Amino acid sequence: MTLPLPCPLVEVSGTPLERGHQYGEQAAERILRGVDHYKDQLHSSGLKDDDLAAMIDRFAGAIENYGSQYIEEMKGIARAVNKDLSAILLLNARTEILKLARRREKGQQDFIQSDGCTGVFIMPSASQDNSFIHAQNWDWKAECAETAIVLKIKREDGPDIITFTEAGGLARTGFNSAGITISGNYLETDRDYRELGVPLAIIRRKVLEQDQLAMSMQAVYGTRKSASNNMMIGHVHGIAIDFECAPDETFLVHPQDGILVHANHFQSPVALSKLLDKGINNMPDSLYRDLRVRQLLEPHKGRITVDTVKDALSDMFETPYSVCRPPRKSPLSNNQSATVATIVMVPAEGRIEVALLPALGAHFWKYSLDMQIKPIEQPGRAETAAA
Repeated sequence: MTLPLPCPLVEVSGTPLERGHQYGEQAAERILRGVDHYKDQLHSSGLKDDDLAAMIDRFAGAIENYGSQYIEEMKGIARAVNKDLSAILLLNARTEILKLARRREKGQQDFIQSDGCTGVFIMPSASQDNSFIHAQNWDWKAECAETAIVLKIKREDGPDIITFTEAGGLARTGFNSAGITISGNYLETDRDYRELGVPLAIIRRKVLEQDQLAMSMQAVYGTRKSASNNMMIGHVHGIAIDFECAPDETFLVHPQDGILVHANHFQSPVALSKLLDKGINNMPDSLYRDLRVRQLLEPHKGRITVDTVKDALSDMFETPYSVCRPPRKSPLSNNQSATVATIVMVPAEGRIEVALLPALGAHFWKYSLDMQIKPIEQPGRAETAAA
């Protein structure tokens, strides 16, 4: 695989249908490549087209009930690339559909590797210039470096958004012009897929559409999911909480000494007392990835910069089962697993940086969003009346 070029920047505006059409026109080649990739993967598992269509249709109903605007935007994408809506729904519910497809095949090995990640919060107190930094390594299929984009959304009904995502997806890792950030990590428990929930990509988009941090956190905390997931929600003014989500319950993890690092296993003592963490069996390297990154960051506490974070996320300890994973063949499929991208966000500067396949030689490309961050309001002090 050759070293990738920078992610294309896709810029959209207007109504949801108009945004979708603009999106599809600008990213058609990558969208179609992604659709073909996941369909091939599902067919190789033995899933028939009729079964896949029925599965996708169930998620369409869940998304429609959550917000019809998301269906409208996906319809616009589908029309622009001359595909059925189901193809774009597949991209936005691919985590859920891939896992459900596996479960349908009784006794079959797990042919889908897990969507691993290592996420980082650096609070203002731990950074050199008193800035909030939110970063992530996204570990998935190396082939997805060729379908990744950066999507910038100009909105009239809320804050503008910039997000790194697979082409055709509505959101993944990003922030909005109000200073709210999000990233996600794969988790797996014994409660997963008992009931249908809202796909993770749609919840992430909901988070980024909010003006108020409280409403972003409510979107994560209060939305029922099909499966477990970790969502890291932050704010430019130095509030950050890690939400370890089971389908029907959410557990909180807070930064310690200005730093939080999360991989692909539960950290909350409450969660560990109530759930069976099933992800570690497929991702045992998760147990030391977060430790390694924290060990590399802590000596610089109070002086941490974007470069410090990039260096920590490039750690090659125990490669290829490392924080920064070079492309390697998955033991259970023909896909290559890799750190597809390192993403670093500095919302105070309206800046997101992305390096694709960083283990092959990280080159960070910068993208920007015009910010409209509200100042912190201090309570007024009443004047003492003269006697």
